[in-house]
Amino acid sequence: MTDHTEADASPAPSIEVPASVPTGLSRRGLLGLALGGGAAGLAIGVGTGLAGGIAIGRERERGESGEPFAFFGPHQAGITTPVQDHLHFASFDMMPRTDRDDLITLLQDWSYAASRLTQGLEVSATGAVGGDARTPPDDTGEAQGLSASGLTITIGFGPTLFENEDGDRFGIASRRPVGLERLPSFLGDDLNPDLSDGDLCIQACADDPQVAVHAIRNLSRIAFGRARLRWSQLGFGRTSRTTADQATPRNLFGYKDGTANILASDSGALDDHVWVAASDEPAWLRGGSYLVARKIAMIVETWDRVRLEEQNRIIGRDKGEGAPLSGGDEFHEPDFASDAIHQDSHVRLAHPGQNDGVRILRRGYNYVDGNNSLGRLDAGLFFLSYQRDPARYISLQRKLSTDLMNEYIRHVGSGVWAIPAGAAAGSYAGAELFA
Repeated sequence: MTDHTEADASPAPSIEVPASVPTGLSRRGLLGLALGGGAAGLAIGVGTGLAGGIAIGRERERGESGEPFAFFGPHQAGITTPVQDHLHFASFDMMPRTDRDDLITLLQDWSYAASRLTQGLEVSATGAVGGDARTPPDDTGEAQGLSASGLTITIGFGPTLFENEDGDRFGIASRRPVGLERLPSFLGDDLNPDLSDGDLCIQACADDPQVAVHAIRNLSRIAFGRARLRWSQLGFGRTSRTTADQATPRNLFGYKDGTANILASDSGALDDHVWVAASDEPAWLRGGSYLVARKIAMIVETWDRVRLEEQNRIIGRDKGEGAPLSGGDEFHEPDFASDAIHQDSHVRLAHPGQNDGVRILRRGYNYVDGNNSLGRLDAGLFFLSYQRDPARYISLQRKLSTDLMNEYIRHVGSGVWAIPAGAAAGSYAGAELFA
C-alpha cells in the first residue's frame, strides 16, 4: 500500500474543513501509534489534512476504472459496495474512564486514517519507512507496495455505547435508537460472550486479505488507550453478491448463497429495506442502516455424510445449479405451492413471500478457524446483514426456528450495531450523533 505524495495523487476537490475537525490525527491518536502494540511512532504531520493527497468525496465503482472506493459519501462504503473477497471484522469496547471527548476524537482519528487507507495510502504521510529511524514507524508496513484492493471501512455503534452497566458514559443515552438493543435469544443459540456484542465495530473488506488485516491492525493501534479490541473475525470467499454482474458464491455446505439478495442497483429496495428513511427516528441515523453480525458454526463433518437428495430437500434448491426444486433456473421464483419444496426448507422459510415481505441485504463470508477440541473443523458462515430496522432481522430469524438446516448449524456469536450515514468530506463517521 504505497503512500503517494500530494503531487502523485489525483487532485482532491476543494473542501472546507470545519474548525472542530482535526486536520490529522489527534494527540491521542498519535500516542496510540506510539504505544499501541508497541510498534508505532509520533511522526505523523498534523497538517497533512483530510484532503492531503487523498481523493475525497467521489463515489467510485471499482471494475471499469479500477479506482478505490471513497471513505466519504452519502452512505458508508462496504454496504452496497460490490462484495470483496476478504473480510476482517473487529468489535471494540471503550476503555474505562474514557469520556465523550475521547470517543469523538477516536471517531475523528479513525475517519482520518480510513480516508487514507481506502485510497491505498499508508496510515500517515511518513508511513512505514519515512519517519525518524530512532522511533517506531507510524505504519506497520505489511501493505507496502499493495494497492487499495477495493478496501472499504465501515464503522458502527453498539447498544452499550449509549448506555451500559456504568450508565450514560458519553452523554448520548437519550439519542439511542429505540430498536438498537442486544438481540434476543433465538432457539438453538449457543452464544459465546467473547464472540458477541461490543461498543463499536469496524468492518474492513478488501480483495486482498493482507490489506484488510492491515487496516484493522492500524486502526486498533490508533485506538490504544481509548478502546480495546473485544473480538475479531477473518472471513474469505464471500457468500453473497450486491451487483448483478457478480456470480452467486457458495457457502461451505456447497450451495449457492444470496441468490435473492438486494442489489446495489435496486434503489427502491434499498430505500424500503436497508436505509433508515427521512421519516424514521432518530434523525442523526437517517441515511444509515443497522448491521447484524452472527457467527454461525457449520457442523460440516455431519453434513458431508448426508445424502445429496436430503441436502437438496433441506435447502430447497438444487446443489449444482442453485435452482429451486420446484423447477426453473437459479433465479426462477420458487413455486411454494409445489410439494417439491419442503415446508421447513431453508428457501421457503427465508423467502420474503413467506415473511410479510421482509428483505435484508447480506454480506456474509466463509470462515475456517482451524480445528476445535474434538478435532473437527471450526468452520462456518460469518453472517452480516444490513436492514432498515433490527426488528426485521429478528422477525426473519424467529421464522427460521423450524428450518431443517438447524440440525447442522449453531449460532455461536452475535451482535447488532447502528451504522451512521456516510461522513461528509472533512467530517467524521457519526458526527451527527454529537451535533
